[in-house]
Order: sequence, then C-alpha cells, then structure tokens
Amino acid sequence: MPTQKHFIIDFDSTFTKVEALDLLCTICIPDPEQRQQTLREIQRLTDLGMEGEIPLTESLERRLALLKANRTHLAELIRQLHGQVSESFKHNKAFFDMFRDDIYIISNGFREFIVPIVQELGVKPENVFANSFEYDADGNITGFDRENVLAQNQGKGKQILALKLPGEIYVIGDGYTDYEIKGAGIADKFYAFTENVERESVMDKADHVTPTLDEFLYVNNLPSALSYPKNRIKVLVLEGIHDKAIQLFKNEGYQVEVISGALEEDELCERIHNVSILCIRSKTQVTAKVLENATRLMAIGAFCIGTNQIDLTTCTERGIVVFNAPYSNTRSVVELALGEILLLSRGIVEKSNKLHQGVWDKSAAGAREIRGKKLGIVGYGSIGSQLSVLSESLGMEVYFYDIVDKLALGNAKVCYSLAELLAISDIVTLHVDGRQENKHLIGAQEFEKMKPGVIFLNLSRGHVVDLEALTANIKTGKIKGCAVDVFPYEPKNNDEVFQSELRGLPNTLLTPHIGGSTEEAQENIAQYVPSKMIDYINTGGSYNSVNFPNLQLPELRNAHRLIHVHRNVPGILAKINNVLAAHNINILGQYLKTNETIGYVITDVDTSYDRTMTRELKQIPDTIKSRTLY
Repeated sequence: MPTQKHFIIDFDSTFTKVEALDLLCTICIPDPEQRQQTLREIQRLTDLGMEGEIPLTESLERRLALLKANRTHLAELIRQLHGQVSESFKHNKAFFDMFRDDIYIISNGFREFIVPIVQELGVKPENVFANSFEYDADGNITGFDRENVLAQNQGKGKQILALKLPGEIYVIGDGYTDYEIKGAGIADKFYAFTENVERESVMDKADHVTPTLDEFLYVNNLPSALSYPKNRIKVLVLEGIHDKAIQLFKNEGYQVEVISGALEEDELCERIHNVSILCIRSKTQVTAKVLENATRLMAIGAFCIGTNQIDLTTCTERGIVVFNAPYSNTRSVVELALGEILLLSRGIVEKSNKLHQGVWDKSAAGAREIRGKKLGIVGYGSIGSQLSVLSESLGMEVYFYDIVDKLALGNAKVCYSLAELLAISDIVTLHVDGRQENKHLIGAQEFEKMKPGVIFLNLSRGHVVDLEALTANIKTGKIKGCAVDVFPYEPKNNDEVFQSELRGLPNTLLTPHIGGSTEEAQENIAQYVPSKMIDYINTGGSYNSVNFPNLQLPELRNAHRLIHVHRNVPGILAKINNVLAAHNINILGQYLKTNETIGYVITDVDTSYDRTMTRELKQIPDTIKSRTLY
C-alpha cells in the first residue's frame, strides 16, 4: 500500500504572492510618506523573522505595533488577498481537490484572513492552523494569542507534532520557520518555494528549490495542470537581444540565460544541451552539429529578418520550430537606406571628414538632389516595397527586380532582368535574402553594367556582393558613393576589431549591421518573436513559423492537447486515431497541416484517459516528436 503523504503549506509569500501584514499596512495607514516608511520597517522585520535572524514572537510583536490596525481593515485586506493567490496555486486546483484531506495550511499569520483565501481552492478550514488577533473594545488589534504554539519560536513543528500525522510529511514554504520543521526531524522533505520571494539562507537548506507548485508536483509525480513545469523550460539568449524579450520569458516562468555576444559552434554545442528555446540574431550559426547536441530544443527565434544562419532542413527533420521577425524592423532598414541615399548624393561623408580635418570645402560640385533620380531596388520584399513607396513620395523614379513576380506599388516599374535594372539606375540598393544562390549576386560583371557615378547600397547580406570587385569600382570612381551595412565576416562582439578592404575608401559609409538596430525595431522584435515561441510552447500554435506547417489554434479549454510531429508520409493520421480509438478516447477537435517534409497534427481530447496512450503515439513509425499539453 502506498505511503500516505501530507502536505504542509505556508501562507504568506507562498500560498499568496505577498506578506499579508505588508498589504494591511497599505490599507490602514492613510498618509503616503508614513505608510512607505512603516512598510519598509515591516518588510525588514518580516525578513529578519523569516530568515531566522530574530525570534518570531519579536517579529510579530514589532510589526503589529507599527500597524495600529483595526478589525474594520480586515474586510478590505481579504478582498485584496483574493487577487494575490500565487499563479501556480490557482491553476492547480485539481491537486487541492484530490488531496483536500491531506493539505494543511500552517502559518505564523492569522486565521482571520487566511481561511477565507485558502477556502477558494478547497482547503478545509479545520486544516488551517495559524495565529489569531486580540482586540480592544474599539476593535483595534492589540496583539495575538500568545498561548498559540504558532506565536512561539519553532511553533510550526510543535503544531505538526500535535496533529500526529501518519506517513510522509512534505513542507512547502519560503521562510526559515518552514525549514525548521525539517531541521527538527519532523518533516521528511522541505521544498523552498521561490515563485514570489527568494531567501538564500532558506534555499541553501532546502531538499529541493521549487520555483512553482508545478515543479513540486512534477518532481513528486503528482497531478499537475501543466505537462511540464515552465521553470524547466530553459531559454538561451545571445547577441544582445532587447530586455523586453528576456522579461517576457521570465514572466512566463522560464529559466533565462543571457550572453551578450554570439557563440562559436563548439561553445554553442556545449551550452545547448538542456536548452528548450534558443534566441539569436544574425551572427550565431546554428549548424547541424549544434542541433545534434540540442537534445531538448523545441524552438529557435531569429530576432531579425533572415534565417540563413540556421540549418532549417535539420531543424525541420528534428521537429524544431523556427520563428523570425519578417516585418518588425522593416521601417528602420528603409529609413537607414533613405538617409544613406541622401548623404551619398550630396557627398556629405567626404565633406564631413574634411571639416573634421579643418578643411572648409564649400562647393556644389558633385552634390545632387534625389528628386527625379532613378532608384533601382534589387529584391522587392517587405523592405524593398516599403522603400519603393517612400522613395517615390520624395520624387524618385522607382524600378525594381525580383526573381518572384511581385505587384508594383504606386508608380514603380518592374524590370525583367537584373541587367536591365542595373543599366538604368542612378542608385542601386540591395534587399535580397541570404540564400546561398545569392552569393556574389553583384560582382565585377554587374558593376560593369552600372552607370558611371552610380550610388550603391547593400543592406541585405554580406556575401551577396563581391567585395574585391566593389573595392575596385570605388577606387576607379565608377561608384560615386557606397553604403554597406553587412559583411561576409562580422565580428562576434563589440571587442573584436573589424577588418575589411572597404575601410578608408572615399565617400564610403560603413555601418556595423545596424539596419534594424533602432530602439523601436528591437522592441517590436522583442515582443513579436517571444510571443510566437511562447504560444508554440504553451498551445502548439505554429502560425508564422519559418519551417513548420502554419496552424493557428483555438484556446485549450477543458481538454488535453496531443501534439504530434511526423515525417510527411501517408497514413500517420489514421494511426494516431487508431491509438485513440483503441483507448476509447473522445476527440474534441483535430487539426492537421503538412509541408513537403513534415506533418503536424493537433488533437484535443477529453481529460480522462489512460496516460500510457501517449507512449503509443511516440512509437508510431515516422514520429519525430510528440508531447501533451494539459
């Protein structure tokens, strides 16, 4: 017969996100300055008591003396506490229902406000053990019942001993008084709960640090609302990605590791073993070798437009979804291109350099307006097309070339070959993707086809242009002005020296791959990409992914979601449904989409079923990945 388990749970900063007496302070002291001063002192006394630095009785006495609270304040305190129940407790009501007879709230707080809150999740009032207030004739709180063992030092242990609970005793709490139960040999295990507060002195003494109730349930193989605790989702963030992305992952409860620069292949192989989500920009190369070491990787976020730095084929074969930010930094790149066109057309770079050297070169020679000039855009995607619209509004004639048929915006004119575009353009700007076929798209022959005195921009990918040929044409004056934002090799971080044959050339603007590096763009990307990956982890949604069949899924309600990624071969859906039918499982909704490589099946089912069924789904031939969402 299984050993009976009893669960002892603290209230303040464990069952709720806050210390109740801190909250009471904000209610009963009207003056803001006095309230803030009192709150700081109450919090200090709370920490000293929770960390075992002063006796508990002293901590309680001094806090209540500072509060000067009244019985009438308690109704508002209870109202506010209802909204402060810890998130992982709220979504695990099934645990409280299943073990209602074995869950105890043992707290150095006060029954008057604890019972109304814990009853929300089904905790029995008779299983709540806490202090109680004492009042004077006017309802002022004057103290507490000193005969109650929970008003005394090591009172929690004494209370548990008085209950004479058979079987194993597990304690979940955030304070030193919770550890004391285990330290005295009364409890079998102590779990330091850190969802709301982390106390190093308490965490150091715990059998297990549990960031959420989900983690506690997971390690003890108990029913949980989540198939996998969020704190076990590890995110690796590289290349200086905006803090907003990091905060979104932390808010979700994921573990986040941040490295400011890019990583070389071998170092990334070492670090990626336990990573679930990888966040990169353009410098980090996610190769097949890296992916072989990514045993738990579920999603990759490219916080940029391009994804050629990622081995998409291997990602797809291994069931790893990839998201990018195809539109978030479009405006920023377009504005940089326009600014560079204006600067180069007026010869501002050279004039500025001379002025810094003390040379006053006031002359109109070679300075041109952009109005009426022919702008040739190579690549008419989101950036090229937006640049087309804005350039036309400035009075330019716009021509574009793309290997895919694209609808011309405004008065832009399509060119049916690259040679045609190069021959007529006064200004040539590149906005193509980084596929290998585009390597040296512009080389010596293409420069030969351009007009003398052309202005040339590359804000796409470094390998698209033959730099040797570009350098030669700048030196001969064939290219009047040049702007380059991307390079075949780029430094891994800001400490590495930039080397290029383009350094020091006349009327040449060099920027360190900052086309999309505006605060607005980086914040947009930091919102968009994490939201897609979080949605995939939490719901299975793959909408707008680069390599997965795109599914936009409804919210999961009163069901479990079975996610199945498989090679795109005939008969897989039938095999999935055969497994479900064999276990008499009712399907509430099913969604299937495929691409040339994989199939993606989402099945929502009733919550009551034999869990061994999920193992059978994983054993279906040609299965790549299978997981369940609760």
